[in-house]
Amino acid sequence: MVHRLGVLFVFGCHLLAQSGTYSAISEYGLPSPGSDPMSVTVGADGALWLAEYSGNRIGRVTTAGAITEYPVPTADAGPQFITAGPDGALWFTESLAGKIGRISTAGVITEYSIPRSSPSGITAGPDGNLWFTDPPGKIGSMTTAGVLVARYYLPNPASEPIQIAAGPDGALWFTDATNYIGRITTAGALTTYGVPTLGSYPDGITSGPDGALWFTEYETSKIGRITTGGVIAEYRIKPMATPLTIVSGPDGALWFTNTAANTIGRVTTSGVISQYPTQGTPSGTSGITGGPDGALWYTQGDASEAGRAPACGLGLNASFAGGTLTAHFDLGIDTSARFNVEVQNSDGPMGDPVSKEIPIVVPPQAFSMSWNQLSNAGQVTVKAQLAAPGGGAEVCAEWTTVSTTE
Repeated sequence: MVHRLGVLFVFGCHLLAQSGTYSAISEYGLPSPGSDPMSVTVGADGALWLAEYSGNRIGRVTTAGAITEYPVPTADAGPQFITAGPDGALWFTESLAGKIGRISTAGVITEYSIPRSSPSGITAGPDGNLWFTDPPGKIGSMTTAGVLVARYYLPNPASEPIQIAAGPDGALWFTDATNYIGRITTAGALTTYGVPTLGSYPDGITSGPDGALWFTEYETSKIGRITTGGVIAEYRIKPMATPLTIVSGPDGALWFTNTAANTIGRVTTSGVISQYPTQGTPSGTSGITGGPDGALWYTQGDASEAGRAPACGLGLNASFAGGTLTAHFDLGIDTSARFNVEVQNSDGPMGDPVSKEIPIVVPPQAFSMSWNQLSNAGQVTVKAQLAAPGGGAEVCAEWTTVSTTE
């Protein structure tokens, strides 16, 4: 097993790069190379459980990084998505074998065949059943005894439902690669909502802390939000991204994976987006979930790793006008921390840094800070940091550079 502690950027006394981010990330290599872990969830035992698509295994990772793997009985089954079931077990899809799998926290696997199927996403429903997407064109449900309750056919038989989540309204919500978001009640009543951006390829979906559903738009570098009434808003990710999976974080924001850029991203419920680099290239960042330790846990398919990132973000952007530099924040962290801000140009620090102890901030807290009389000071960088209380280790940081030339 390989364990890497993430030190992604080093700060010095000179002017920082144009913009950037840092997060105290740790990563753990899986015992089986090429296993391609695609998804991750939290089990009733307080461990993280992974679906290893190419490795044909289910992995278990403790919050200390100890890893155990369990082979799926059916060869080349393609375990794809995994979720915690209402019975205390983990349930996963076998997309290449046409089966739904169940694994106890002791590692005992049972498989249930579904005729003419290729199950993909899976989640626990409000009715005590497991609900899964079954492309092309179907949504299914199964009891915890492995009995197929029903399969519901979508209006377009060529549609591609991908991921699925329970909504705050008691229905199930799913993404469809043919550019819509679907809602299905536990009785099978279906409604669909077209995504405004054409060719967006909706993929991940989750319930947000604001009572809406949040989803990723894989092909168009956006995060989407849909109310339970079907009203959609979209937020562009810059630079270009391929967002895959999304989850509600313990800091009151949403977190997503950006598979092509090897980052995990954070979006507040007001749409402020930050991204934090993972380690290694390529890594193929894919699944993500909130862990029992208050951190975010994610998978890296290409690197065959599980990663841990603190639920920490600053949501920083800065602007300059009329001699005043203004920094806007949408700060969130799930534990107490010290908030530090400094401003500098090529000559070094400008004025005294700001440092303040803060309590737990949930949900993200929006505020601004200003510095006056900075005209023609050249390129000025604002760096903000959240660190352990009392001047401890850095947890996360963001910085951006603006021109003060008028």
